[in-house]
Amino acid sequence: MTTLSNAEISRYSRHLILPEFGMENQKKLKAGSVLLIGTGGLGSPLALYLAAAGVGHIGLVDFDVVDESNLQRQIVHGTSTVGKPKIESAKNRLHDLNPYIEITTHEAMITSDNALDLMRPYDVIVDGTDNFPTRYLTNDAAVMLGKPNVYGSIFRFEGQATVFHPQAGGPCYRCLYPDPPPPGLVPSCAEGGVLGVLPGIIGTIQATEVVKLLTGIGEPLIGRLLLYDALGMRFREMKLRRDPNCPVCGDHPTVTELIDYEAFCGITPQVVPVQENGMSSQYEITPKEVATLIKSAQRPYILDVRNPYEVEIAALPVTDKLIPVDELPGRINELDRDHEIIVYCRSGGRSGRAVDMLRAAGFTNVKNMVGGVLRWSDDVDPTVAKY
Repeated sequence: MTTLSNAEISRYSRHLILPEFGMENQKKLKAGSVLLIGTGGLGSPLALYLAAAGVGHIGLVDFDVVDESNLQRQIVHGTSTVGKPKIESAKNRLHDLNPYIEITTHEAMITSDNALDLMRPYDVIVDGTDNFPTRYLTNDAAVMLGKPNVYGSIFRFEGQATVFHPQAGGPCYRCLYPDPPPPGLVPSCAEGGVLGVLPGIIGTIQATEVVKLLTGIGEPLIGRLLLYDALGMRFREMKLRRDPNCPVCGDHPTVTELIDYEAFCGITPQVVPVQENGMSSQYEITPKEVATLIKSAQRPYILDVRNPYEVEIAALPVTDKLIPVDELPGRINELDRDHEIIVYCRSGGRSGRAVDMLRAAGFTNVKNMVGGVLRWSDDVDPTVAKY
């Protein structure tokens, strides 16, 4: 039987004196377990508030390291932990916040091979991820195990949260989003940005839902999608219904085991082939190679496909023209088909799409600068800011 020590009673006293909460619900929190997938923007406030609340066992799944750019929003980490594994940074901070809880770290990428084993020991699964393959994987595994999946997502100034739990009569993630968007259509936070306080708001909403699920108090967000607009400071709510034809949680499911979610989302590994002479492949080129070429007699034309405001953050002086990738289809006639064109962006994703567009339009001498501005800063000119 779960009991609270005098030290825990003192720590959680503001919970205990709530008539609607009390000693029994605090004991339920202590007996409960939660798996947080991701210790980034959403995972940071989630982990902090669940640890502070006294959730007895918290599992952390992450394989990334702390980067300085994380600190604008990933508040569980700090300057002293830059370069360290995120789960190590988070574990140390959570133990400092509450030494009475158990923290289990899983320093691994969650995959179809390990998802069920990772999730099985926990009562509640929390999705704090930022990519579609992992969201679909987390959803499907949670449905197969019959566990609630507390979902949140953020982008720029907007966020959303809900609880996917078909076993309680609600929908799953696939009921809301049956098909993933085409690759590259929805930019990541790294490309589109995010207001630093936004994940704190959505993450604490998710933490609230976890507390409610573990204790049984209140009305969870099952069958309801909460939408938040930070600029307008408005909340809206949408009713969600389980789809009886859903391939995972429907009446006659067709997806009964975990699949290849990268392939399901149309994502293929980005491999840069290298020729025998050490140079990059036909349609890709490294920043070092670009730096050499621009000094030659056959200088290539350098095209930046970022947004104008990104140029204010970090500009490459070798650039000949700026055409944001979304404007490229309507401005292709501004480019010379006979000139060698090298395309770049922040990290190589958008410029890769731009190269595909140009090739489809008949450009034959065009290459993507792999790694973009970030790799240029690492390999060529460290005075160029990384963002």
